[in-house]
Amino acid sequence: MYPAELVKPMIDDLTSAGFEALQTADAVDAAIKKEGTTLVVVNSVCGCAAANARPGAKMSLNNDKKPSNTVTVFAGVDREATDRARGHMVPFPPSSPSMALFKDGELVHMLERHHIEGRPAELIAENLMDAYNEHC
Repeated sequence: MYPAELVKPMIDDLTSAGFEALQTADAVDAAIKKEGTTLVVVNSVCGCAAANARPGAKMSLNNDKKPSNTVTVFAGVDREATDRARGHMVPFPPSSPSMALFKDGELVHMLERHHIEGRPAELIAENLMDAYNEHC
């Protein structure tokens, strides 16, 4: 587990853009089961989360269609919430960072770490916007 003071700015990076930070399994279940679409970002301390994932997730919200709900869990901090979120992402293996779009509780789009690492934030945002345009 990472110290709270270390990860707070990384959590705030998404919550300041309107993402809800989830810390329990029940909160994850409730968010994913909401009617409409929910984007779940598995946040992390790695460089690709800072350079690619978080900026891409935030940029993706500059779209006519966007998820009804945006939430985040933090790998290495919110273990219970992260484990539950990853359970909803099966059959994809756990990775962080990662992003999943759910529609009415069903997984409809997934970005794993290998889709994020080494790719510019703009490309990640475009990928998510395409998913929003199809599912939102």
